Amino acid sequence: MRLYVKYLMIVFKSQMQYRASFWLMTLGQLLVPFSIFAGVYLLFERFGQLQGWHFFEAALCFAVIHMAFSISECFARGFDAFSSLIASGDFDRVLVRPRGTIVQVLGSKFEFTRFGRLLQSLVVLVWAVWNLPIEWTFLKIVTLLFMVASGVAIFTGIFMLAATMCFWTVQGLEVANIFTDGGREMAQYPLNIYRKWVTRFFTFVIPFGTANYLPLLYILDKTGSGGHWYAAAPLAGFLFILPCLLVWRIGVRHYRSTGS
Repeated sequence: MRLYVKYLMIVFKSQMQYRASFWLMTLGQLLVPFSIFAGVYLLFERFGQLQGWHFFEAALCFAVIHMAFSISECFARGFDAFSSLIASGDFDRVLVRPRGTIVQVLGSKFEFTRFGRLLQSLVVLVWAVWNLPIEWTFLKIVTLLFMVASGVAIFTGIFMLAATMCFWTVQGLEVANIFTDGGREMAQYPLNIYRKWVTRFFTFVIPFGTANYLPLLYILDKTGSGGHWYAAAPLAGFLFILPCLLVWRIGVRHYRSTGS
């Protein structure tokens, strides 16, 4: 962790060398997602509700998944940009250092401008919570925090899987954006508005549903009796990252360099 923090501080100082650019990009990350949220607002303004969900309930779902994505994109950006390390041959340098590859790749790149998107999501979260008649308990607060953390783990796992493919393809595959950007856009709405096969895939294969939809049912008291089990759903997000770590190790063992 000490090495990781040093990586973080070095990258932060380097980005702050161009402060005007940094703050303008942060502002852009704050404003651009508002257009997405405006689309959600206008949808509910026109139709009132969507499959039994009202605006502020969907806004809470929106805020959680966008907070998770912005945190993951900030701190796991090294995996998202991993193809550059492979194409340049710089991953060889990572392998000869006396530290784990995961820590080094995570520390290779941070996108602190994503805090603009995080701030926007936090504003939406506070607005939604303020307008929802939720009887908050300690377990519900913990569940909400774990929803965000679980989402971060899922997005990080997807970034890691996409990076692992670079060991064979060298260049990154755009198909991974289906599950990162596409997953974010899909999971910003409650999953039960989609077809059943979509809901099942994003619950049991890539568990976005366990990060926001299922625990959200518990927080909003939509589960009936025995709903406390829904509070444990975010744990699936942390379990998802375990096979991603295994696949990463397999990819590292099969790395043959680029010959550059």
